[in-house]
Order: sequence, then structure tokens, then C-alpha cells
Amino acid sequence: MADPAECTIKVMCRFRPLNSSEVTRGDKYIPKFQGEDTVVISGKPYMFDRVFSSNTTQEQVYNACAQKIVKDVLEGYNGTIFAYGQTSSGKTHTMEGYLHDTEAMGIIPRIVQDIFNYIYSMDENLEFHIKVSYFEIYLDKIRDLLDVSKTNLSVHEDKNRVPYVKGCTERFVCSPDEVMDTIDEGKSNRHVAVTNMNEHSSRSHSIFLINVKQENTQTEQKLSGKLYLVDLAGSEKVSKTGAEGAVLDEAKNINKSLSSLGNVISALAEGTAYIPYRDSKMTRILQDSLGGNCRTTIVICCSPSSYNEAETKSTLMFGQRAKTIKNTVTVNVELTAEQWKQKYEREKEKNKTLRSTVTWLENELNRWRNGESVPVEEQFDKEKANAEVLALDNMINEKPATTPNVPGVRLTDVEKDKCEAELGKLYKQLDDKDEEINQQSQLAEKLKQQMLDQEELLASSRRDHDNLQAELNRLQAENEASKEEVKEVLQALEELAVNYDQKSQEVEDKTKEFEAISEELSQKSSILSSLDSELQKLKEMSNHQRKRVTEMMSSLLKDLAEIGIAVGSNDIKHHEGGSGLIDEEFTVARLYISKMKSEVKTMVKRCKQLEGTQSESNKKMDENEKELAACQLRISQHEAKIKSLTEYLQNVEHKKRLLEENVDSLNEELVKLSAQGMSGDDHKNCYCCQFGSFCQTQFVFFFSSLSLNQKIMLEQERLRVEHEKLKSTDQEKSRKLHELTYVLTRSPDTKNQGYFLC
Repeated sequence: MADPAECTIKVMCRFRPLNSSEVTRGDKYIPKFQGEDTVVISGKPYMFDRVFSSNTTQEQVYNACAQKIVKDVLEGYNGTIFAYGQTSSGKTHTMEGYLHDTEAMGIIPRIVQDIFNYIYSMDENLEFHIKVSYFEIYLDKIRDLLDVSKTNLSVHEDKNRVPYVKGCTERFVCSPDEVMDTIDEGKSNRHVAVTNMNEHSSRSHSIFLINVKQENTQTEQKLSGKLYLVDLAGSEKVSKTGAEGAVLDEAKNINKSLSSLGNVISALAEGTAYIPYRDSKMTRILQDSLGGNCRTTIVICCSPSSYNEAETKSTLMFGQRAKTIKNTVTVNVELTAEQWKQKYEREKEKNKTLRSTVTWLENELNRWRNGESVPVEEQFDKEKANAEVLALDNMINEKPATTPNVPGVRLTDVEKDKCEAELGKLYKQLDDKDEEINQQSQLAEKLKQQMLDQEELLASSRRDHDNLQAELNRLQAENEASKEEVKEVLQALEELAVNYDQKSQEVEDKTKEFEAISEELSQKSSILSSLDSELQKLKEMSNHQRKRVTEMMSSLLKDLAEIGIAVGSNDIKHHEGGSGLIDEEFTVARLYISKMKSEVKTMVKRCKQLEGTQSESNKKMDENEKELAACQLRISQHEAKIKSLTEYLQNVEHKKRLLEENVDSLNEELVKLSAQGMSGDDHKNCYCCQFGSFCQTQFVFFFSSLSLNQKIMLEQERLRVEHEKLKSTDQEKSRKLHELTYVLTRSPDTKNQGYFLC
């Protein structure tokens, strides 16, 4: 296997042209390009591996971004290309384009064509196995685009701790057309939606995986490479895209996964110890592409519009952080038995050299500790030792891989071929044995784990047995103690039976009292209903009196108007008849007018007093109605309580009858047993157990019934007190209602008297 080498992530920046909506809106074209690797936004330069202006063709983007990765994958390296940017910045156009258009196709279809072109031009001794997978991450769930029934796949790790999607469909392909058919099938199952910024907006992150394995039939060397082609969904602002409903939920999950990707990039750029790959499934899948064994190229797609300047700057900052990340790449090679043997020999020689170095240093250290002075020529020379190790490595690497000849014996070509064939068979058998050893070791580990589980289960069962044995002993001791308590319980039961009879008689008395209270409450409710009807009548009378008052006022105003007219006509007549009559009649009119004014004032004052009295009466009536409703509610509550208590007493009587029947049945059994003359210990124990259980139930029941009877008595006392309070309150309300009725019956007469005086 080749030694690991560090390489930085390549970041390419691409700007799309202004679209029709941006041109209609009059947006400015903000980027300025300096050379092929720098773009200036608002006076600030941003440097990347390559910057593409808006007029760059799809072929130019592919040649700069992806052409070299195809060769790397066929040489045994892992590769990743993904596009990042906001919604409608051209990510899908860059990665896919128009799949079947030779000029406008994107990176993915061009990579497919290039992979097979390279394979057709390579050595005939190489055998290739190409598998493809196509899945998307939608609402943070992995969904297989080649089998839509697989909707929530999980991410696992292989033996080399490399993440992969478990259960994803893998298809073997033999030509570019088969790959393109697979892409078309998966693309038809992707989630897209219409937004204010894009007519076909990707609502999921799609990942197209190409797995290439090759084997040299002559040297039996095996190489493998994976190529991840990722089309990320765009980050977006809801205010710009106008997302609603399900599209809004998609936008939330998209922005969440892209935030996780940004956090991973920032952590890798800052060199922190913890990298949050597990915050989302997308970063989990791309774990090997970001800071792992992969040659990665990121294409950041940006909008040139001034309307999207903030999002463009954020994308460029993301690209600058990603450019500082370094991946450690190695060739994915499966060594043959001969190569493993050579590697073993090389490491063995290194081990010998290092052992001799350690021995030399230990001897020198002992001499120094014993107080001797070691001359310079006898001291350890580090540079010389390193040179010897390097020379040893070169000598081992320069050894031919062919079978060494036996000294003094020359082999013919046929014998050499035969020996090489035999040696190949032996190496193959060695590989098979290694595989078998690995399988057996895994099986041994599984069996060992199963044996540990069985031991734990056996120990737990032993502990359970000991606990059960202790519990059994405890129960036996309790049983012996309960036999001694049976006699005491029997005596207590006899006393409780007497108390129970007394309490049942008291309960019957209380039931009769409850019935009397309920009858009284029904009478009060009928009285309250009659009071309600009287209140309604009083309201109708007050409304009728108001109408009469308004009619009298209107007639009074008419009379005043007629008097004014009459006064005016008399003035005219007096003017015609003579001055003496005019003065006399004018004086009389003035007297009438002053008298009318005084009477009107008194009438208005009386009306105001009556209106105030009527409003106060209405308020008091409303308050009385509220209090009446509250009383009715409390009466209904008390009726419900009385009903529940009556039902409870019935249940108690039923339980009493059941217990009496049980006592009778037990007495009958006791008589039968005594008649049969059973004197064995087994019958005694059986009877004692049955009678003890019955006594315990009777004991618990009587105590509970006793406590419940006490509660019932307390509740009855409380209800009696509340009933007395309600009776007094009802009498007070009745008295106030009579007073209000009397006031209301008198007030209309007073008003009429005032109007009649007028």
C-alpha cells in the first residue's frame, strides 16, 4: 500500500449570469475578476484554486474541476465533487446540466463518459467492476432513488471505519448508457418544488456514488476507488423564496444540514479536536471526503446579483474556510500474498536494525550510569543508523519479485514457469488460509461473547434462585405467625359485628333524615321558581310604567306648545282691542307660564328621583337573581351528594349480605368437617388458611366501613349546617324581594300623581 500523502481540498468558484427576474428588477452585476483565481466583491478580494466567470462553458468547468479526479479514481484513490451555494445559484446546472445534450451536460454525465473512455484505452489485462448507487437526503432521512420503497436508510461503518449507507441499491453497469439510464431513473424520483427564486428547486441533497474495482489478471493486484458526486440543496431565506407549508419544512431541514456542514468545515479549518460529523446524515456520509482519505473538489456556485450580495459573501467565506482543510489520501490497494511477504521481510529487517540500535543505546547508557566516559567514536550515531535503515529499505525494495534460484542450480524456462505457477498457487492458498483464519477468529470472538452472555445469565439465575428461596422462607415464617393471629382476629370480628349492626341502624336513621331534607329542598325550589315568575312580572310592570311616563311627557310637551300658540294669538287680539286688555291678559299669561315652569321643574326633579330609584331596584333585582342562581346550584350539588351517599349505603348493604352468606357457607363447611371426623393436620391447616383469609378480608372490610360511616356522619352534619344557612339566606332574600315588590308597586302611582298634578 502506498504511503499516505496530504493534499488540500480544491475549491472552485463559479458565477452564473443574471437571470430574467434579476434583469427585470434592475439588479447590478457585482463581481469583478482579477486573473483566473481571484474575484472581488465590494472591494474585498477572494482567492480560490480557480474562478469561473459567467460566460464559462460546461466543458471548461469540467476540465478544471473533475477531469483529474477521474484519473485518480482509476488509480485507486477516492474522490468527491460537490456543489455548494444558495438556491438558484446554478448547482444542479453545474453537476448535471442537460444530461443528454453534448454541449450543456454537466460534470456527472461527462465523468461517466470519461471513466469508460479511460477504461477502453487501458491495459487489456485489467478487469473492471463498476457499481453505481443513487440516493438522496430528504428531511434528514436517506431515501434510495433506485428503490423508492427504501425510505429511511441508516449509515454504518465498515471494518476500516469508513461510513457507508447500509441497504442502498447497488447496480453493476457495463456502459455509459446504462449509467445514464440509472441517473434518469433516480432523477425522476427526486424531490423538487417551485419557489420565488427557482422554477425547479432541489429540495434534497442527492449523492451519486460510483464504485470502481480493478484487478490485474497477471500480477493479481487489486485497486478500488469511490467517487462521490453530490448535488447539495441550496441554502435559502424564506422571505426571498416565499416557502410555505411542506416547502417551508423542507427549507428548515435543508438549512439545518447545511449549517452542520458549515460547522464541520469550521472545525476542520480551526483544527479542533472534536469534529461534529454526526450532527446530520449528510456530514456523516461525507466524513471521509472532509478530512479523510479522499481527493475532494468543492464547486461554490454564486449569484452575481446585488440583491443576493449577503448570501454570495457567505458562500465565498465558506469556500475560503474549506480551502484550508487537508485530507490524507492513500491508494486503496489489496496486497497479494507475495507483496505481503515482501512487506513482512522489510519490516523484519527494520525490526532487527532497531533492536540492535536499542541494545547499543542500553549499553552506552549503562556505561554512563556506571561513571565511565564513552569516547565519541563509540557513541551512538543517529545519522548513520538512519542511513543504514534507508539503505536497507532501498535494498529490499530493489529485490526482484521473481522466485530466487537455488545456488549452483540452473532451471530451464519450462521449470521456471512451473515453479512460478506452483508459487502462485501457494500464494493463493495462503490468501485463502488468511481469509479462513480471519473468519475463524471472528467466529471465535462471537462464541466467546456468547459464552460470556451465558455465564452472566447463569449467575443472574442463581441470584434469582437464592432470592426466591429466601422469599419462600420468609413466607413460611409469616404463615406460622398468621396462625397465631387468627384467634385474636376472630374475637375482634365478633366485636365488629356488634358495632356494625349499631352503625347500620344509625345509617338508616340518617337516610330518613336525608329524605326529609330532600323534600324540604324540593319545596324551596318550587318557592324559588314562583319568586322568579314574580320577578318577571315586576319587570314587565316597570317597562309598562316607563312607556306611560314617556307618553305623559310627550302629551305635556304638546300641551305646552298649544299654550304657547294660544298665548301668541291672544297677544294679537289684545293689540287690536286696546292697551288695557292687553296688559291684563299678558299678566295672566305670565302667571300661568311661571306656574307651569315651577310645576315642570318639580316634575323633572321627581322623574330623576324615580329613575334613580328604579335603577337601584333593577340592580338589587339582578343581585337577587345571581344569589338565587347560586342557591339553586348549591341545592343541586347537595341533592347529587345525597344521591351518591344513598347509592353507597345500598352497596354497603349488598356487601354485608355477601359477607353473611360467606360466613354461613364457612360454618356449613366447618360442620361437615366436624361430622366427617377429620383430625389430620392437613385439614386443619387448610381450614385455618381459608378461615384466616376470610377473617382478614372481613377485618379490612369492617374497618373500612367503620371509617366510611364516620365520614358519612360528618358529611351529614355539614350538610345540615349548610341547609340551615340556606334556609336563613332564603328567608332574607324573600323579605328583600317583598320590600322591592312593595316599592315597585308604589313608584308608578307616585309618578302618576305627579303627572296628574301637572
